[in-house]
Amino acid sequence: MRLNAIYILIAFISLASCKGPEARRPIQQSSGSFYKESAARNSKLYESEKVRITTLMENDPNTIYLSSDSGFWYYYNVQDTLSQTTPEVGDAVRFTYDIKDLAGNTILSETETGIQNYKIDQSNQELISGLRDGLKLMKEGETVTFLFPSYKAFGYYGIENKLGTNVPVQSTVTLDTIIPSKDNQ
Repeated sequence: MRLNAIYILIAFISLASCKGPEARRPIQQSSGSFYKESAARNSKLYESEKVRITTLMENDPNTIYLSSDSGFWYYYNVQDTLSQTTPEVGDAVRFTYDIKDLAGNTILSETETGIQNYKIDQSNQELISGLRDGLKLMKEGETVTFLFPSYKAFGYYGIENKLGTNVPVQSTVTLDTIIPSKDNQ
């Protein structure tokens, strides 16, 4: 009898211990409010920068400003109205540029940035996204001044000892040459 009780106890313990693994639950659960607050802050920042840039453009009625699909504004200093060729993905371009704040104070001069060689959308070169997008709008020999909101420029990082965070900038770019890739010829 005692032996039967031990067998029953062992069987009961065995069945009770056959519980499957239990998933671990996170200690802290995120509600997603951080992302919503961040998006709201960025939206508010963009709107204030847009007002600054729009005011700058309104105070310069002699210049014809264009708006890009990428979220920045620009005007032609030198425009080629005859050519239709703009750089395509894989094309090599050679250009110079500078960076100024919206008041026109030089942050990086053409001398500091030097002559740039860049493959459209294929280079690991550290160019701000505004310049990468702006180059695609230009033709060989053109000079264009771009007005970039901070998210298209140096954004949160800025430039150490030269430009603070979230500062809109302007950049004058001269596109010297476009060398088509073999795929685009």
